[in-house]
Amino acid sequence: MRDGPDIALIGSLIGDPARANMLTALMSGKALTASELAAEAGITAQTASSHLGKLASAGLIDQRKQGRHRYYVLSDDDVGQALESLMGLAAKKGHLRVRTGPNDPALRKARVCYDHLAGDLGVRIYDCLLSQSYVTPADDGSIRLTESGNAFLQSFGINPAHSSRSRRPQCRACLDWSERRYHLAGSTGHAIYLRLLELGWAQRLEASRVVQFSSSGEKNLLAQFPILNG
Repeated sequence: MRDGPDIALIGSLIGDPARANMLTALMSGKALTASELAAEAGITAQTASSHLGKLASAGLIDQRKQGRHRYYVLSDDDVGQALESLMGLAAKKGHLRVRTGPNDPALRKARVCYDHLAGDLGVRIYDCLLSQSYVTPADDGSIRLTESGNAFLQSFGINPAHSSRSRRPQCRACLDWSERRYHLAGSTGHAIYLRLLELGWAQRLEASRVVQFSSSGEKNLLAQFPILNG
């Protein structure tokens, strides 16, 4: 055998349908109980416990205790980033699950993707930042926040210095599975999402990944993030 990272182990853990559904549910950024994750995966509580043990042993999820309850979360940003990349790749290659329902249009319009905004409105924000040259692709394939971008974020009530001190990338393009285009991830994407909630333009729906904008909030968003033509 060759030395190096064991991607087969990680791939086998993520590749199991039940575990994949559990990890996808945790992409909401919320801590969930074993019972809630079992329901997401469509399996029994006993089977869920076995799957969660394997994911925890591999360092993909963490367990948190609060009183008598135990909750599970993704272990860190690296796991979320890997899952986002796989979801984007699956969408790009046409591997989509058919799970229709009343929330589908709302999910496609705006939803939380781990800790940042995704969907049509998330893509809108990223397109604006690119068209206004607030962010620019760097030579190494990453995305760099420009000086004008820093000024824009400050005018929007965000301190870019806070996100630049984070261990995670300041800006990162995340392939949106529903739009097949990119939205903004990284510490800046997270800061923008929190600012939208703080302003009261949007709210996260209970027990859902849907982010619902009020009519005035959506109007404010479109005005704040215009897209330049050409």
